[in-house]
Formats: sequence, structure tokens, C-alpha cells
Amino acid sequence: MFTIGLLNAQEKSVSATFENTSLKEAILELERQSGSYFYFLDEWLADKNVTASFIDEPLSSALVKILDESDLNFYITDKKNKVFLLKNTLVYDELPKDFFGKARDSIGREPTATPIGLRPPPVFFNDEVRQKKREQEVIAIGKADRTSSQTSFELSGRAINTESGEPISDLAIRVRGANQVTITDQNGNYKLKLPPGYHVLSASAMGIEDAEREIIIYNDGTLDLYLEEGVEQLKEVVVEADAASNVEDAVTGSEKIESEQSKNIPLVLGERDILQVAKTLPGISSAGEGASGINVRGGKTDQNLILLDDAIIYNPTHFFGIFQALNPFATEGVNIYKGSVPVEFGGRLSSVFDIRTKNGNVEKFSGEGSIGPVTGNLALEIPIEKEKSSLVVGARGAYADWILRSLDDESLNNRNASFFDGIVKYHHRIDDNNEIKATGYYSRDDFSITSDSLYHYSNGLASIRWDHKLNDKTNRVLFVGNSDYRFGIDFDGESNTDFELDYGINETQLKYKLRTLLNDRHTLDYGITSKYYSVNPGSKEPNGPESDVQQIEIDREQAFEAAVFIGDQFKVSDKLLVDVGLRYAFFAALGSGSQRTYSEGQPKNEATVRDTVQYGSGEVIKTYGGPEIRVSGRYFLRPDLSVKASFNNAYQFVHTLSNNTTVSPIDTWKLSDLNIRPQTGYQASLGLYKNFNDNMYELSLEGYFKRMDDVLDFKTGANLFLNRNVETEILQGEGKAYGIEFLLKKKRGKFNGWLGYTYSRSFYKFDSDFSEERINNGEFFPSNFDKPHDVSLISNYRITRRYSISMNFVCQTGRPVTYPIGTFRFNNSDFVFYSDRNKFRIPDYYRLDIGVNIEGNHRKNKLAHSFWTISVYNVLGRNNPYSVFFVTEAGEVKALQSSIFAIPVPSITYNFKF
Repeated sequence: MFTIGLLNAQEKSVSATFENTSLKEAILELERQSGSYFYFLDEWLADKNVTASFIDEPLSSALVKILDESDLNFYITDKKNKVFLLKNTLVYDELPKDFFGKARDSIGREPTATPIGLRPPPVFFNDEVRQKKREQEVIAIGKADRTSSQTSFELSGRAINTESGEPISDLAIRVRGANQVTITDQNGNYKLKLPPGYHVLSASAMGIEDAEREIIIYNDGTLDLYLEEGVEQLKEVVVEADAASNVEDAVTGSEKIESEQSKNIPLVLGERDILQVAKTLPGISSAGEGASGINVRGGKTDQNLILLDDAIIYNPTHFFGIFQALNPFATEGVNIYKGSVPVEFGGRLSSVFDIRTKNGNVEKFSGEGSIGPVTGNLALEIPIEKEKSSLVVGARGAYADWILRSLDDESLNNRNASFFDGIVKYHHRIDDNNEIKATGYYSRDDFSITSDSLYHYSNGLASIRWDHKLNDKTNRVLFVGNSDYRFGIDFDGESNTDFELDYGINETQLKYKLRTLLNDRHTLDYGITSKYYSVNPGSKEPNGPESDVQQIEIDREQAFEAAVFIGDQFKVSDKLLVDVGLRYAFFAALGSGSQRTYSEGQPKNEATVRDTVQYGSGEVIKTYGGPEIRVSGRYFLRPDLSVKASFNNAYQFVHTLSNNTTVSPIDTWKLSDLNIRPQTGYQASLGLYKNFNDNMYELSLEGYFKRMDDVLDFKTGANLFLNRNVETEILQGEGKAYGIEFLLKKKRGKFNGWLGYTYSRSFYKFDSDFSEERINNGEFFPSNFDKPHDVSLISNYRITRRYSISMNFVCQTGRPVTYPIGTFRFNNSDFVFYSDRNKFRIPDYYRLDIGVNIEGNHRKNKLAHSFWTISVYNVLGRNNPYSVFFVTEAGEVKALQSSIFAIPVPSITYNFKF
């Protein structure tokens, strides 16, 4: 409601119609008709237009209409017909009732305990405030309203890097003199609730110069913070923001890794790799060195949702999992959720890896790259429209054949491998309320590990996202994306058996989500998401007219998945914050195709087939679904110490089919259908989080328990690929995992890094009335990636501004394996008798890496800034076994082990930035 000034009983009536008329013209017209004298500054009326109409209305009423959309008020004197326009504020010509009978604070406001519903007092300023106003600019927010009963107002806006035009996430914005702080989200948005009057806001983040803004808040309003990049000493500030987030958020089991963090961590062959860095954090590991896939809190590799700019990426690795398939210079970072998962995500049981790419520099052309022993990387940031839009183009290629020749495996010495990936991202900020982001990505690997076969696999995705601010309280996001994963084998043998083999999975996703700040206690997240799957389960075709191979093509699979979700972050009190959410997931397997039915209560095999049902195109074969609960909470024991707890359950409708020990590039994905049920599971966690020594250190201790049902395993010797009835080879059982995770971080200073320790167990159980569907007599057994003890020490010491040294030390329990424990003879042939599944373990794994970073001089005016990274991976030359296998020689069974990197691997990489 508009606030008017003192009404003059004898003010004149005016009549006018304005259609997109400049505000100054309108004011002058009212001045002419009323005979009053108007006082204002021209700059207040600049770039303001008005549309209004009134006939014989009092001057004050006309002013209400034409000033309604502006930040101007007015005051009409009762003498000499003078009208004063006022910027934001009001003129009070009498004091509130009981003014002298109430205590005032330092700037003249009434106590905050004023009952809600009473009119708030006017804002008065003492001499100290007036002096501050004279010394520097004070920003006025909102327009005073005499009739308002609010005791606090909402200030919102975005934090933006003035050099690059990118939003600044994780910026800590504090209110001086009040125990109030907010952190900007990934799009730089923030919100604060403030009482009316004078305030000082301070903003700080890593790489951003500390800044202060003095404001006077009269009503709800916006303030965008344009901040300059800072020098290295400001890293201390960002640690405080991250530390506050770690202790204050209600989320359990979350980690955030910036791409820059991998700069000072020595990784294999000098490659910057946020996914390898993630494996040094508690609860995150892989089955072994060089293994594709990630295991999170005892979950299988297919239970992780890995997103690149909101679109799924099925295999984010190159070269058997040794390198990530992401350009490090185009990647901003990753948010990892391994405990409580935000309500908008679903479809996986274990974790979400939300990887974000950079927004390009909107001010000037810039770039970053590296040249190493294996790859060359380059990312360019190209302004399209200054201060509004930009393009990021990244490319990466490998010359990796020499690695295969150096590995400790003679069968690989004469093989070859190569890979490349490319990414393009367009970012356009249309206005303060609208932003568009579009990403395109493609990667491909080609490798030959035998003389007659060429393997290849590829990832592709395209996505577009529209961020729109509906109003001061609600933001919405509309996202459309498509992801594609394919692999193939080209076989060229000596006989007429040449063939081409192909597999592919494609999904298209639509998501619409909103966030509404209801008030200072409730923030709602809600929306809908849907996916369409199309799977080519495999085809095999003869390669050339002389090939005798018969063509095989498995029926295409299709499915539709959808979910609706709503969540509420509820601030119960200053100490208790609760995040509750409900998500309903739905899945429908669709035709066309055929599905077998089997006799009830019997194993699925050829002998128990009851019928084969044909389904038409788009016909529903089978539906699954149910509610998913997301609950987490934080309680402050002290301002720097909190306890958190969470519970969530999930459905997973897609699965990988693999009978390998570790995930392989040629593993296939299978949709749930009539005979394969979706995986389900729940997880509960409880933890303590503390920051101490002026937020220099961060400490967390978290325990969890996870239960999984209908997880997949396979019969011994299962034939999974190009099998029309693969359900006859599949077993579905239950799993459980539990553990304790400890993490100690030192976030700033010359010496920094972290120490992580995990004690965890992961078990699976496959029981049945039929022996062919039982494993280990139906009892729980350790999973392939069960590693009870896992220790990681990551450290970096900065000697000078140009020189630093870093070290990694990793120690893990050896993973489980199955050993032969005897032989027997049958029909004049020798056979091996194996132990129970995963009864033994390979030797423990440990590795030490060291690295040295040498930065170029820090002169400002130079073509490019550069630094060298010199590292040695596996300094101790530890022959860590990747796998153990057995051969029979001269009637004896012998155990052999294979290793990926059995010797120290040195590397030197040149990095540059301009």
C-alpha cells in the first residue's frame, strides 16, 4: 500500500491521463494544474515512466497513483502549497504516541519486543549515523509506508563478480552487530530479514575482496552486490563461510569440492581430477586402482546419480577409470550428497554427484590450459555480449599409448588407447530476473587390449536451463536435457568371424522446480520431474560380406519415470533447523516387446517358462513406484558445534548388468520390467560437526546405517550380454552397510589439507529355496568393495607465494576375493573347487604420492600466468594388486596378481592461464 503525506484540506483537484509518460512530465503537469510548487531532484525522476488516469481527484490521490511504482514518497505542506518529493523515506510531523515513555536503541528505534500488529515507529538517526552517511554513500532500500505493520523486511539480491560477470556462490553476508549471516546459493542469490533502519552488511568469500555496504531499509527491496576479485589473504574469509555452512546446514553427509582444490593434490600423471579427490573423502572409494565407478557408503557403482549441469552422465571416466572425462578448466566443482539427499533428486540409492561447469567471462577473452605427459587441455571463455552473455569452449585430447606399454602387464605392452572430450556452455543473463544456461558435451574412448578387437565408448549430453525470478519470494527453474551413452566392439579376427557389436542407452529429462521463501522460518522447494528412457540392449552384425556371424538384435526397451516433490526447510528455533521432504516416484516399463512369465514360486529358467506376452508400442508392461521420505535436522549444542541426523529412502529403476569384479566400460544398463524389480533402500545417519580455532579447523564425525532390497547379482558363469532372457541369469537379494566417518580439515594457513578415516562394512545376501538362486548358502557375505578401514591424508605446504609441496597418503584394507581351495577329478578331467563368495582378501593397499608446484612470477602485466606441476605417483613403488587370478600349470593351481601402477610414476605438467 502506498503511503501518502499530510493531507491538506484545501488541496486542489486535478485531472489527467498519462500513457507511458515520463514521470517528470507528469509531475510538471500536476504542478501546473494544482498551482503548487514541487521540490525534487531531476535524477530521482530519470528513466521513470508512468501510466495513470484520474478525473477531479485531490492532488494527494493523484500523486499516490503516479508514484506507486517508484521509490518516491511525498509530503504536502499545509502552507504555501508546497509539495516535497522524498526518496524512499517519509516526513513525520508528529511523534508516535508514548514516544518519550519507551526505551530507544542506539539509532532511535523502539525495542524489537513491540507486539506484532502495532504500527512500527518511524526511523530516527542519531549523530553517529548521520556522520557515517556523510562519510560514504548509504543505500536506501524500499519505500517507507506509514500504514505498514511489519517489524522486519526482506532484503534479497545476487552477488556478482565484476570481472567475470559470474554469480558468486558461498559468499558469507553478515549483518554487523547482529548474530545474523546468510550464504549465497550456487546462483549467487541471497535473502535476509532485517528490522527497519540503518545496517552495515559485510561480504566475504574465497578470492573475493572483502566489502561492506551501508544500507537504510525502509521496506522489502533488492540489492545486488558487485564485488571485486581479491588476493590470496582473503582465503581465510571463505573458510569461515564454508565452515558456517558445514555446521549450520541441516544436510548430513555432504561434501563440496572446487575444481581448484585438485590443483595442489598430486594425482596420477599430473591430471587435475575432482572425482579422484572425492575418493580421498570418508565414505567414498572404488573397488581398486584404475577401476571405473565409485562406491559410496557400501553402495554399488550404479547407485550413484552423476550429473553434469543437471543432465546425467553415465560414465564420467576415461582410460579404465584412471582419468575423469571432464575438462578440469571448464569445471567449477561438485556437490556430493551421500547422506541426506535434496528432495529434487531421485532414482539412485547411494549418492548424488552434482557437477557444475563454469559460466564464462562476460568482460574479456580469457582461457586456461595445460600440457602433460598424457593429455592436453584447453578451455576458452569468450564474451558474447559484454556484462550479459559468454561462451565457454573446452577441448581435451590424449596421447596415452605409452602408458599401456609401461604397465606391469605384458598383454598390454603392444596395445593402444586414446580418448578426447569437448564441452560448450553458453550463459546469458537476460535481466535481473532471467538467466539462460545451455551445455553441450561429448566424450569418446577407443582402446585395444587384444590384437583383434577395438573397443569404444562415448558419452553425450545436451541441456538447457532457464532460471527465472518470479518475485521477491519465489524463484523457478525449467530444465530440459538429453543424455546418451554407447559402447561397441569391432572384432577383426583371422577367420570369417568379424563382427560389430553395439549397445546404447538414451534418456530425455524435463524438470520444473520452484523455491519459495514463505517467511523467515519456512522455505519451500517443490516441483515435478520426468524422464523417458530408450535402451538398445545390444546388437551384433557381421562385419563384411565374408563374415559368417549371424545377426542378433535384442528388442529395444522403453520406460517412463516421473516424480513430484515438495520440501520445507523449517527454522523451528535459533537452535533447531529441520528439512523435511516428500517425493513420490513412479516408473512404467513400456512396449513394444515381449516378456516371459514364469511359474510362481519357481526359479526363472527355461523349464519354468509359463507364457510369452507381447506388448504393443507404448503399452504399459509393468508399473512401480512409491513415496520417498527425506528428513534431516540440525541442532546447535553451541554456536560452533551442532548435531545432525537424517533419514531417507529411495527407489532405483535402472541397473547395471555386469559379472565383473569392478565396473567396466562395456557394462550394460537394464530397465526394471515384468521380471526385474526396482532396487529400494533407506539410510539413517547421525553426526557431530564442529569448527574451532577461529574457524581454521573443521571436524566431523558421522555414522550411518543403510539397508537395500532387490539389489542385483548374477549366477556363476552368467551370460549377460545379447541375452534375450537375461532375467534367467539375474539374482535379486538384500544388502546392508554401516560405518563411521571421521574428517579433520585445516582450511587455511601455509599448511593445510585434511585427514579422513572411514570404518565401514558392506554385505549382500541372496537366499532362495532353490540352490541355483542361493549364494553362500543364503547368508550375508562381504561385497566386492567391502574395505573396513580406509585412511587418507592430503596435505599441502606453501613455502612461498610461488613454491608449494604436497603429499597424499592412502591406506586401505584389501578388498574381498574368492579363492580356489581345492581340486577334484571327474571323467578324467581336473576341476577347481572354490571357497564361499568373497571369503578371502587381497593384500592391503597403500600408496604415497608427492608433488611440487612452481608458479610463475606474479607480475600483473604479462601475457599469461603459468605454473609447473611436478609429481611422483606411488613414490614407494608399492605393487598394489588390482586383482588376483588363478591358472593351472603342470597340474598345479597357481595364484597370480595383476597391478596397474607397480612402480613410481613421475610426471611434469605445464599449466597456463590468461
